[in-house]
Amino acid sequence: MAKVIKLRKGLDINLKGKATRETLTVGCPGEYALVPDDFHGVKPKVVVKEGDAVKAGDALFVDKLHPEVKFVSPVSGTVSQVERGDRRKLLSIRVKADGKQEARQFDTKGDVKALMLESGLFAFLRQRPYDVVANPEDMPKAIFVSAFNSMPLAQDFEYVLQGQEAEFQAGLSALAKLARVYLGVSAKQTAKALTEAKDCEVNIFDGPAPAGNVGVQINHVNPVNKGELVWTMGAEEVIFLGRLVKTGKVDFTHTIALAGSEVKEPKYYKVKVGQKLTTLLNEKLKIKNEKSDEGSVRIINGNVMTGLKTTAEGFLGAHATEVNVIPEGDHADEMLGWIMPRFNTFSTHRSYFSWLFGKKKEYVIDARIKGGERHMIMSGEYDKVFPMDIYAGYLVKAIIAGDIDRQEALGIYEVAPEDFAIAEFVDSSKLELQRIVREGLDILRKENA
Repeated sequence: MAKVIKLRKGLDINLKGKATRETLTVGCPGEYALVPDDFHGVKPKVVVKEGDAVKAGDALFVDKLHPEVKFVSPVSGTVSQVERGDRRKLLSIRVKADGKQEARQFDTKGDVKALMLESGLFAFLRQRPYDVVANPEDMPKAIFVSAFNSMPLAQDFEYVLQGQEAEFQAGLSALAKLARVYLGVSAKQTAKALTEAKDCEVNIFDGPAPAGNVGVQINHVNPVNKGELVWTMGAEEVIFLGRLVKTGKVDFTHTIALAGSEVKEPKYYKVKVGQKLTTLLNEKLKIKNEKSDEGSVRIINGNVMTGLKTTAEGFLGAHATEVNVIPEGDHADEMLGWIMPRFNTFSTHRSYFSWLFGKKKEYVIDARIKGGERHMIMSGEYDKVFPMDIYAGYLVKAIIAGDIDRQEALGIYEVAPEDFAIAEFVDSSKLELQRIVREGLDILRKENA
């Protein structure tokens, strides 16, 4: 019998533009890209040069500190560009697809970790503390997989899983050979492939966002103390691993949600990691261009709460399971401002009359911050939406102050930037909490290196 964990803290934000349960296939674009910044904590070393022919599964770059950790091409084709920025920082490696999709064959009979390292699947494992790519020399006490995302406009993994149950189970069984696996499932999910999954411990989480965050699940099931570490892997990435185990080939095809109020028909699309967003967004937005007299849109690579701002010329992130498009808000005209009753404006407090419509009402929220940075007032607003046994406000203050001892005492080893997304949304001080936490984790990692 799976354990049910009830979470009362959090906040569900009902945004307009959820993807309907219909899946389309996007044609094979000419160019794909692997972006090192998608794999935090890695110092990339390029192992190919422009003009090289590669197959799906061939390494494009490796980690300088751990060369056995490879980052591989999602398609077969020719390396078209090694893009560098300031101080020769590696921005991306682009591959022009040949349309054949030839894949390198791997031996699946040996050690699972060796197979994952050679095929590039190990790069999708992240570790706590620090929320960085896992170190293959370490041995985690557990591996956590969350089978749902509770953020607004997020992908419905139970729908995506249909037809891929065998691959998902094969991926879980492979991870179980490395460490004990914990699978987090939503109380709303009923698929037997999730609730009766084998070779893992299933825990059911019932509560508002961010209940689907793997960090929240770790905190309630098997917390990370100083000196301990756990690994995490995305649910779709477990399917990648299952395909590899069953076929011996890497296949980074996954189903993402194109959602948001500025999308004409929000739906699911089958794409590959690193695919150019132009092919996904072409003629699918309500305005013809990203900027127009009607106002511009914010294209987000990933979830609306945790993703990164991008353009249609960008490439799908390695861990992204959705692309969200919302109004930028640069042409907003609010007559009389906050004095109006605002029946269509979302508020976490009962400041507007919109609360009378209940939780089922859908809202259109733009990208405006609506204010500048202010002094932190310890009103407990973070703690109301932060379902972890951590004092979020005090931890943020300790990070800003650079007090490492205080950070450790307040539980920084358990958190990742995404865990603060809802707290950042409700923050009246307008602080970039996710950026602050990311910087704090990076500094702490250097200190402990």
